[in-house]
Formats: sequence, structure tokens, C-alpha cells
Amino acid sequence: MIGRILTSALFAGFAAGLIAAALQLAFVQPVLLHAELYEGGELVHFGADPVSAHPDIGGFDAMRDGLSVLFTTLVYTGYALILVALMALAAERGARVDARTGVLWGIAGFVAVHFWPAVSLPPELPGVAAADVTLRQMWWLGTVAAAGVAMWLLAFGRGWAAWGAAIVLLAAPHVIGAPHPDVFTGPVPPELGGLFAGRALGVGLAAWVLTGCFAGYFWQREGQVQPAPRAA
Repeated sequence: MIGRILTSALFAGFAAGLIAAALQLAFVQPVLLHAELYEGGELVHFGADPVSAHPDIGGFDAMRDGLSVLFTTLVYTGYALILVALMALAAERGARVDARTGVLWGIAGFVAVHFWPAVSLPPELPGVAAADVTLRQMWWLGTVAAAGVAMWLLAFGRGWAAWGAAIVLLAAPHVIGAPHPDVFTGPVPPELGGLFAGRALGVGLAAWVLTGCFAGYFWQREGQVQPAPRAA
């Protein structure tokens, strides 16, 4: 079982991570590099003359982009390990796990890790006003844990008690409230911040759907190629 989980997760996470890295380099990184020009003072937005929304941003950087690809594949391999472990637990309870149902697992992972925390704490560009990073990390971790348990209860819980607990878990982090700065300041145009948040969430959704799909596929495939137990 452990070998099946590790094999499925490594293949799924690496494949999805490579695609996610390509999407980030194409759609997310240009927005980050644009924001860094405002953070460093090379471009000025507020109270200045209008500037181009399409600046000439530097091209390929082997070190930076290579590390970005490596980090992304490692992150999604870690996500896949968690996802496949949960899939294995669900399979023992009689749930069907394959590429098609894996898409639903991926959507649930995206909701728990990206979308639900972003309701109160959206992805932020460098240079924007933000609360203490430790407080934000603690709130994010708590929200992800609560949303993950809620997704499980909604999928496998039985009765109104489980579903009610899921609703409470989903609502609690936002009722408590995410850490926010006392004032909103920063040199980055808000339009750029909105574009970054939208693209980060879009890439996250695509990556999680692929992670779930690949994880379900490899889990089913590894189960089919497992050697039959020897007769006593």
C-alpha cells in the first residue's frame, strides 16, 4: 500500500507540477515581474503620469526560472502525496478512485488550499500592504485544515450532523477574520493586484485538477499492475 501511494503520488505530482510551472511562467510570473518594477521604484503609478500596462520585462532567466520549476514540482508532489493518501483511505471505504473521480478530488483540493483562504486573504503581489506574515500563515494553515476536513465531511459524511459541522468549519475562519493591515498603502496599481489574484487562482485550479486526475489515474493503474498474492 505504501509503495502504491508513493509511486502514484510521485508520478502525479511531478507531471502536474511541470504543467503548473509552465502555466506560472507564462501567466503569473510576468505580473510578478511587472509589480517588482513598482516595488523597486522604476515605475510610479499613484500621482504620476500614466505608464504603459505592458512594459518591456526581462526575458528568460535560467537560475530564477529553473528554481521556480523545481519548487513548483516539489510543492505539487507534496500535494499529491496528501491527496493520494486520502484517496487510499477513501478507497478502503469503498469509494471509486480513477482519473475521472480524481478531477473531483483535485477541485476539492483547490477549494481547500487556494480558493477558500482567498475569500478573505487573496494572493498578494510584492510591494502591497499586508499584515504580519506569521499571523497570515497561521490563519492560512487553519483555514486550509478546516476546509479540508469540511470537504471530507461533505463528501463522505452521513447525516445533517456531519454536513452541519462542515458548514461551521467553512464559516469559522472567515467569521474570525483574516489578518489585514491597518491601512492600505503601496506603490502597485490595484489593477495589477486583481490580475495577479485572478491568474494565480486560475493556474491553481488547473494544477489541482491535473493533480487529482493524474493521481486517480496512477492509483488505478498501480492497482491493476500489483502482483497477485501467492498461494499459501
